[in-house]
Amino acid sequence: MNSPAVSTPDPDGLLAEQLLRLTRRLHRIQKRHLEPVGITPAQSRLLRVVAHYGDAPPRMADLAARLEVVPRAVTSLVDGLEAAGRVRRVPDPANRRVIRIELTDEGRATLRELRSARRAAAEDILAPLTVEQREVLGGLLTALAGPAPESGC
Repeated sequence: MNSPAVSTPDPDGLLAEQLLRLTRRLHRIQKRHLEPVGITPAQSRLLRVVAHYGDAPPRMADLAARLEVVPRAVTSLVDGLEAAGRVRRVPDPANRRVIRIELTDEGRATLRELRSARRAAAEDILAPLTVEQREVLGGLLTALAGPAPESGC
């Protein structure tokens, strides 16, 4: 007769599961805070990336590469943001066949709202942690994901 296999704890598997649960929770909280702004998390990310380029608006291909998505996905995001007046397509002055994406005044205002929403979402998720625990978590996340972008996008 075979005895049931004794399960040994898998610390890495447990950490992976905790990270997945945290990711889902972060997504839910972020979505709840972005809803009043009238924007999706993916659109929020695209606006932040466009803002990162500053005075040199990116091409659609630049956005797709930066977001690590297929160009068609960027087209859909830009279409939605353009319809809401947050970005606009502009011809490249050096090559009129190239289209660049720039923020509008409405897009910049939305980014300000997004920063507030992201801070509120972060406070929700980090509320159980002390200041010291937040510092430790920040160090651990930096070790896992790398340093944050310098521009704060």
